[in-house]
Amino acid sequence: MAELLDNPLLATSGLPDFARIEASHVVPAVRATVETALKKLDAIESHLQPTWAGIMSPVEEMERPFTWSWGPVGHLLGVRNSPELRAAYEEVNPEVVRYSLRVRQSEPIYKALVTLEQSPEWERLSPAQKRIIKDRIKDAELAGIGLQGDARKRFGEIEERLAVLSTQFMNNCLDEIKAFSLDLTTEEEIAGFTPTLRHLTAQSWNRAHPESATKATAEQGPWRITLDFPVYGPFMEHAKRRDLRENLYRAFITLASQGEHNNEPIMRELLSLRKEKAHLLGKNSFAEVSLMRKMAPSVDAIRHMLHELRDTSWGAAQQDLADLKAFKVSSGDTDEIKPWDVPFWAERLRESRYSFTDEQIRPYFPFERVLEGLFGLIHRLFGVTIEQAKEPVSVWCSDVRFYHVLDETGQKMAAFFLDPYSRPENKRAGAWMDTCLLRQKVGDELQLPVAYLVCNQTPPVGERPALMTFREVETLFHEFGHGLQHMLTIIDHPDASGINGVEWDAVELPSQFMENWCYHKPVLMGMTRHYETGAPLPEDLFNKIVAARTYRAGSMMLRQLLFGLTDLELHHDYDPAGNESPFDVQRRISQTCAVIPLIPEDRSLCSFQHIFSGGYAAGYYSYKWAEVLSADAFSAFEEAGLDDEKAIEQVGRRFRNTVLSMGGSRHPMEVFRDFRGREPSPEALLRHMGLTKV
Repeated sequence: MAELLDNPLLATSGLPDFARIEASHVVPAVRATVETALKKLDAIESHLQPTWAGIMSPVEEMERPFTWSWGPVGHLLGVRNSPELRAAYEEVNPEVVRYSLRVRQSEPIYKALVTLEQSPEWERLSPAQKRIIKDRIKDAELAGIGLQGDARKRFGEIEERLAVLSTQFMNNCLDEIKAFSLDLTTEEEIAGFTPTLRHLTAQSWNRAHPESATKATAEQGPWRITLDFPVYGPFMEHAKRRDLRENLYRAFITLASQGEHNNEPIMRELLSLRKEKAHLLGKNSFAEVSLMRKMAPSVDAIRHMLHELRDTSWGAAQQDLADLKAFKVSSGDTDEIKPWDVPFWAERLRESRYSFTDEQIRPYFPFERVLEGLFGLIHRLFGVTIEQAKEPVSVWCSDVRFYHVLDETGQKMAAFFLDPYSRPENKRAGAWMDTCLLRQKVGDELQLPVAYLVCNQTPPVGERPALMTFREVETLFHEFGHGLQHMLTIIDHPDASGINGVEWDAVELPSQFMENWCYHKPVLMGMTRHYETGAPLPEDLFNKIVAARTYRAGSMMLRQLLFGLTDLELHHDYDPAGNESPFDVQRRISQTCAVIPLIPEDRSLCSFQHIFSGGYAAGYYSYKWAEVLSADAFSAFEEAGLDDEKAIEQVGRRFRNTVLSMGGSRHPMEVFRDFRGREPSPEALLRHMGLTKV
C-alpha cells in the first residue's frame, strides 16, 4: 500500500519522528499494526507452550509495534491537539480497544498462563515473572474472560463506548477552555494585577489576534483573561474587581456543563456503563473492580483513612475560614465571603502573615536555574547525571527539549522529553508523565526507557525568561518523581518496567516524595538566582516560604478529601438510574468536607478529568494514600540528617535501589518495607502539614 510507505508511525525502533507525524498517518498506520498483531495472535494461540518463553516472549513481541504506531497518537492528542488528529484518533480507537480486548480475552493464552502457574516451571521463574503472570491472569478476569455469549458481547460494547466517552470528555474540556476569554481594556478592570499577569494576559491577547495591526502591551493592554490555569489562578488571587472574579469563577466551575460541549450526559453515561461493567464481572460496584489493581484492601478501608484525615483537618480548616473572615473585615470589607473571594483574601492574608508575594519570589526562580538545581539534586541523591541532547531530536513543538540520563560510568541509561509551558490552544491542562519507550530486552539488545514529562507552567513573557511560581516548581519536581520511577527501573520485562504493574494507589509515592525537597534549604537556595542580578534568594524569603508551607493546610486537605470521597461514592454507592444527580452527591459530601458550601450552580464535576478521562476513576484517594508513603519515605532522609551529605547519599541510593528501580516487579508494600524497614506511618504527613492527629 502506497499510503504505508514512509509512514513515521510504522517505525519499529528509535524515537517517534514527531515533526513528521501528521493526522493522515494515523488511520493507515494503526490499522496496519492492528491487522499484523491479530495475525500474530492467531499464530501464538495455535502454538502456545505453557512456559515463559512460549507465552510471554511472543506476546511481548506482538505488542511492541504499538509503541510507535498508537503511543505517539495518544501523546499528541494531549500536547498538539487538532480537529484532524481527533477525527483520526476517534476513527481507529474502537479498533484498538477491540484488539486489546481480543488479547485479554484470549482463552488459549489465559489457560496457558493458568497452567504455567500450576506447573513445575513456576518455581524457576523470578519474582518479577511470577507477578507478571498473576497480573496477566487477573487482567484477563477483569476483561471478562469468564463471560460467554451475550454477556461477553455486551462487555466488549461497554469497553468501546467507555473509550469513546473518555476521549470526548477530555476534548470538551479543552474546547471549552479554548473558547472562553474575557478581554479587559481599562486600568480599573485590571486593578491588583501583578506585572507578570499583565504581561501574560497581553501576550495572550496578541496570540488570539495575530492579524491585528494593534499589539497589546503589558502597560496599555488589552489584557485577555482565559481559564488556562497560569492565568486563571493568579487572576483569582489578585484581581480586585469582585464582579470579575465571580464571573471567572462561575465560568470555571461550569466548564463543559452546557451547550455542544456539555459533559454532563457523558459523565452520567460513564458512571452507568462502569456500574454495568462491574455487575457483569460479578462485583457490586466499579470501585470494587478498581480496587483489584490497588493496594487498598477495601472501600471501607479507604473511607476510614479519608474520614480520619477529615476529622484531623476539620478544626484547622474552620480556623482558616475564621482567620480569613476576620482579616477581610479588618481590611474594610464586610460583605459575606463567597467562594470567589477565598483565593483573593487568602493571598492577601498570606502576604500579610508571611510578608512576601509570589511576584517577589518569581524572579528568583528562572526556569533554567530551577532545572539546573533539580538535576543537581537528582545527581546527589541517586548518582545519575542529566544532560541535554547534543544531537537533533524530532519534537512536536519548538519549546520541547530532550535529555539523556547517564549512570555513574557515563553510560546512557534513559532519556526524556520535557514540554514545560502552557499552550491553551492545543495542549490539555495539568501536568503529567507518560511513557514513550519502556525498558525491555529486544533480542540481545536492551531498549532504554524514555519518558514524556509535561507541565503547563508560565511561559517566557516578552523579553523575560520563563519565571516560575513556587507551586510550578513543586509541580515540576512532582512530575520528575514519576519520571524517575520510569527511567531508573532495572526491570527488563515491559509488564513490570518503570510504573507498569505498580498498584495505582502507590504510583504517586515518588512524585510526592520529590516535592518535599522544594523545602530543603540547600536545594531551594541552590536553584534560585535572580534572573537579572544573579543574587541568591534572600534568607528571609526562604524562611517565609518554609513558614508558609502549612498555610491553610486544613483547607487544602479538605479540598482533596472532597474530591476523593465524591469519586469513591460515585463509583461505589451511587445509582445512576436514581433521582440523585452526581452534583447532588458532591454537594452532600461537601457539607462535611467544605467549610464554605458549594454554590448551587457548581458543575465542576463536568471538568473532573482525573476520574472521567484519566486513570483515577475510583482512585482519586490515591493521592492521599500515597502521600502517607511519600512523607514517611522523606522522613527517612530527615532521620539520617538532611545536612549530612554522606548519609543522604546512602539513603538516596537505597531509595533508588528499592522504590525507583523495582517497578511493578514486587508489591509496593514489600518494596516500601525494604526501603524503610517497617510499615508506613501517617505521622510524618501530619507533621509536615502542621496538623495534629486526633
